Amino acid sequence: MGLFSIFNKTKKTGLDSTVESKELIINGEDVKSEQTVQTTLSYHPEWKVPKEQQYVFSFLSNELPPLKPNQISLSAIDIDLNEVTGEWLVKAFFRSSLNHPVTMDNAELLILDKENHVLASKEFDLSELGELPANSARPWVFSFEQSALKVSDQPEEGWQIAFNVQSLVPHKIDFHESWDVALSAEQKGALEKIVSDLPKLNPHEVNFTGFQIKPQPEGHLAVSLFIRNGNKQHINLEQLPLEIVDAQGDIVARGSFTLDKLEVKANTSKPWTFIFPDQMIVKKNPDFTRWSVKVIQ
Repeated sequence: MGLFSIFNKTKKTGLDSTVESKELIINGEDVKSEQTVQTTLSYHPEWKVPKEQQYVFSFLSNELPPLKPNQISLSAIDIDLNEVTGEWLVKAFFRSSLNHPVTMDNAELLILDKENHVLASKEFDLSELGELPANSARPWVFSFEQSALKVSDQPEEGWQIAFNVQSLVPHKIDFHESWDVALSAEQKGALEKIVSDLPKLNPHEVNFTGFQIKPQPEGHLAVSLFIRNGNKQHINLEQLPLEIVDAQGDIVARGSFTLDKLEVKANTSKPWTFIFPDQMIVKKNPDFTRWSVKVIQ
């Protein structure tokens, strides 16, 4: 990875970004304490670190501020530019003040300027760092390719490399206030079970999955579906054109719905019911042994 040739300066231009371990990992702990933990330098077990490089790492590691117990931190050092590829080579220490070893999974990391504007974002497989010992700090270089950059100029001072905590939160159901009040605990549990069994969304995917369809006495059609947001940001829906297709592949109903900026939070599924009035019904006597809902392009 060319780590040793890159990690050759002792000047630190970045800041620390720290979160409680329970926000990032399953076995993270929530322990309140005023004590502090000084992390110790840890190398990846496959590394053979030259003596002169050990001095640089030791100097930088000794300058890091202490953590509180049960925290995960990214301590930004500085950024080098790959003149050939244009990628940012972000040097940092990955730190843990847990009292047991930890191995991370995938997580989106952000580069933030001193006003907390996002300069770059990319998902990393943090298992590549290996197992981090208890109360330790491991040097690493995170490569942000040009496609991950949102600006052209590197920050000079006061920037951070930080976790997008939202990217680590498990996908869950998000009930609108009206649904939260109207549904019983049993009904909510049934919907939560459906969502948990649905296929995993791809990054940035927005999916519409029907789960209940009911013809109404007035000739209307009530269609309940999950609006599934695989993005790491909230979305707001204002206009939604939909069509319902039955088991025969025929369009049963078709129409456009105006929504009052319906918010679907990041990495959640929101149940919602759409009423197709009689004038939107295309096919009478449909076959609902199987059906689907589609967004009209």
